[in-house]
Amino acid sequence: MLSSIGLLQIDSVNVLARAHYLPVFARLGGYSQSLVDGAAWPARPQDRLLMETWAHVASMVPVTTEPLLRWRRRRGEIPWLKEHSAFAADVLDVIRERGALWAGQIEKVLAAPGRGRAGWWEWSQTKHACELLFAEGALGTSHRRGFERCYDLLDRIVPPAVLAAPTPSEMDAKRALVELSARHHGIGTARDLADYYRLPVAATKAALLDLQEAGTVTKVAVRGWREPAYLHRDVRQPRKASGVALLCPFDPLIWERSRTERLFGVHYRIEIYTPAAKRVHGYYVFLLLVGEAIAGRFDLKSDRAAGRLLVQAAWNEPGADASVTVDAAVGQLRSMAAWLGLGDIVVAERGDLSAPLRRALATV
Repeated sequence: MLSSIGLLQIDSVNVLARAHYLPVFARLGGYSQSLVDGAAWPARPQDRLLMETWAHVASMVPVTTEPLLRWRRRRGEIPWLKEHSAFAADVLDVIRERGALWAGQIEKVLAAPGRGRAGWWEWSQTKHACELLFAEGALGTSHRRGFERCYDLLDRIVPPAVLAAPTPSEMDAKRALVELSARHHGIGTARDLADYYRLPVAATKAALLDLQEAGTVTKVAVRGWREPAYLHRDVRQPRKASGVALLCPFDPLIWERSRTERLFGVHYRIEIYTPAAKRVHGYYVFLLLVGEAIAGRFDLKSDRAAGRLLVQAAWNEPGADASVTVDAAVGQLRSMAAWLGLGDIVVAERGDLSAPLRRALATV
C-alpha cells in the first residue's frame, strides 16, 4: 500500500485514531495497527520499512525514500542550531553514548536550563534542540510512547543498506520525487504534484519537462481543469471506480483541497481550528467516498472510556442518493467500530442524514 501512496501524514490529533493509521484502514479495512508500528518502530533497525521525516509535512515514508530527502536536511543550516551549536552537540553526545532517549531523559543528563512549562507547544530547550536536530537529519525517531518521540541518531535508525546508497544531486532527487508523486496521483497538475512532497512549483515544472521527454509522464488536458495535467505512464485506467471508504482529513487522496474540488466537486476544509459556533459540518469530519463520488460527511469521535463510536454529525452530500449514502456509511462505520474495538455506534441529532443513519444502524 505504501508503495502505492508513498507516505502517511503524522498528526497529534487523536479524536478517533492517530492520523497515520486511518488512510491504511480506508484502503485495507480492518487491520492490526501493529503492522504500521512494526514497520515504523521495529526492535531492530534492519527490520525498519518506514521512517519518520519531513516529507509532505511530518510523515512516515518508506526507508528507501531517504536518499531522495537528504538535500532537504542540510546539516548546519538551521539558525537556532548554529546559535546553540555547543548545546546541540551535547544533546547528540548524550544520545550517542546512551542510545535512544526521550527529551526528558536527555534533559536530566544535561541538567539543562530553560525547562518548559506544561503545555503542548511550550517546549524546553532540550526538546526544541531535539526537534531541530530531527528536522536537519541528525536525529530520527526510534519509537514512540503515545505521541511522544524517542530520539536516536539517524544513522542508527535507517538500515545500513539505505545509508550506503549514493546521495543524488538535488536536481535528480527532486525529479525522482516528482516522478513518485505522479505515480501516487496517477494524474495531477504541476501544483498537485508539487504539494505531495512539498516541492517548489518551479522545480516541479522543470522536473516534469524531463519526465515528459523520458516518456514517464504525458501532458494531458482534463475537462473542467484550468491547468494542464500530467498522466503517469503506469497508471491504470479502469472504466469505473467502485471503492467505498471513509477518508480522514489527513488522507493523501483529499489533502490538496483544490484537487479535491476538481475531482469530486466538493468544498472541504478541516474545522478543528474553527470556533464551534462557526463550524459547518463538525470538528473532525470524514468524507465518505462511494465509487467515483463523495457521498457524505461524518463528524467522528472515539469515546474510548464508554466503548462507543460517536457520529456527532451526519450529512448527505448534495445530489447524492441518501439511501446509497446510508447503506455505504453503515458498512464503513460498523467496520471502523470493530477495528477500533468499540462496541456501540451512537448517532447524534446533527445533520440531515442523522435520522436515517440511526434507523439503519438499529436494524440487525
